[in-house]
Amino acid sequence: MKTQKRKLDHLKICLEGMVESGRPNGLERYELVHEALPEIDFDEVNILTKFLGKDFDAPFFIEPMTGGAQGSERINKNLAKAAQELGIGMGVGSQRAMLENPSLAPTYFVKDVAPDIFLAGNIGASHIQGLSTEQISKAMEWIKADALMIHLNTGQEIAQEDGHIKWKGILESIKKMRSEFKLPVIVKEVGCGIGGRTAEKLEKAGVDAIDVAGVGGTSWIKVDSMIARKPLKNFYGWGIPTAQCLEQCAEKVKVPIIASGGIRSGIEAAKALAMGASLVGVALPLLKPASRSAEAVKSYLNQMVLELKVSMFLSGAQTLADLRGRVVRV
Repeated sequence: MKTQKRKLDHLKICLEGMVESGRPNGLERYELVHEALPEIDFDEVNILTKFLGKDFDAPFFIEPMTGGAQGSERINKNLAKAAQELGIGMGVGSQRAMLENPSLAPTYFVKDVAPDIFLAGNIGASHIQGLSTEQISKAMEWIKADALMIHLNTGQEIAQEDGHIKWKGILESIKKMRSEFKLPVIVKEVGCGIGGRTAEKLEKAGVDAIDVAGVGGTSWIKVDSMIARKPLKNFYGWGIPTAQCLEQCAEKVKVPIIASGGIRSGIEAAKALAMGASLVGVALPLLKPASRSAEAVKSYLNQMVLELKVSMFLSGAQTLADLRGRVVRV
């Protein structure tokens, strides 16, 4: 019951409050290189890509946001409908609630409206030690997930009233889970960022992809300390900016990287892709649209798609592979 109430509180605060960290994502320090003679036609710009064996019509991923609370089913289905029509992927919020209370499982199920999307399930890293591979596998099977996301959220847990603060052995648990698990495993942060050193450890543990989720977007330390009334205001901006995470991870690891954390435009998405990201993740800007309709979600993402294509055209990049490296630090 506590988990379900906290999820309701999360939705309310994120829909109504100012939940961002207040720090930039770092991409403002990078610029795409303009190409005055692109030698391509705009309608030749191609943003098709492949991620963990799945075809995407655009390099975008709707980050995990919700599930496990009243009202979250409608939001997830609107996100999924938009993802289906745009040919992109999405993740569901932490499935801890449905593991505690199976009656909440339908709030995560979206494959009825989006049968073709790449869908990622979601479990917190601090919870996998208390769960068997079979339990997690069944949770993924129930929602027909294509991959498992394991989220790292030490900042969020320390801010919660009853958060998990025992993190010894988590890396070994991730390694064990990956060795036993059939689906691809993606490890993500929730807004404090994954740096190069951590990315190397995760790659050695066998994970299939990394979502850096850096500083620049929602601060879950802020959200949960507001709920728990903990005096952690000085930590609202804690972490590594998204651009710095991406720069470090692209240099250190070979697994695919999802760039997320405060990315709000197609131009920023293009910068992230040029810096080495395979996909760009978006969350908070889609929450209010998803509370209204799938069309509202599509409208926001279509603007990002347009801006990405224009950025590629102006950079002389016909494909996403051509875009790689066409960025400079300023």
